[in-house]
Amino acid sequence: MLVRCAGRVLDIGCGAGRLVGALAVRGHEALGIDVCHSAVISTVRRGGAARRGSVFDPLPGEGGWDTALLIDGNIGIGSDPGLLVRRIRDLVHDRGLLIVETSPVDVYERRRVRLYAGQQAASPVFSWAAVGNWALEQHAWASGWTVSERWTSPSGERHFAALRACA
Repeated sequence: MLVRCAGRVLDIGCGAGRLVGALAVRGHEALGIDVCHSAVISTVRRGGAARRGSVFDPLPGEGGWDTALLIDGNIGIGSDPGLLVRRIRDLVHDRGLLIVETSPVDVYERRRVRLYAGQQAASPVFSWAAVGNWALEQHAWASGWTVSERWTSPSGERHFAALRACA
């Protein structure tokens, strides 16, 4: 997936920053954003740049990012994939790329979830979505994107789609 990234890369929901760090090593200008303070700290400790906040907040370089990433199910952020891909369309340039990890099955579910550490709740309840290729394509087309590529990881367990912004 990283070899498909071009230019300046925005990792949305960067988590611990493994992708931001790997992209920096490859010579990319990369920025991770995450709502979790500890995720931002972890990303910076890995040598990456990160900022705390939501993808729906004002972000540096809006309209100028070459590539945006929604990996590890982050297409589910906010439980409204259509709104999310429209927002990202505003973040990338007119031929920008969005790489999305999708569900391995054709699904479109919107739900309320909570994270747990063992039996203990580790987060408040929040909205999330699960999106397969068909649903992603519908949201993409309606938001100014076209699907340019689909692939799976070598193990076949992870599924990805590359969306290209329509000029």
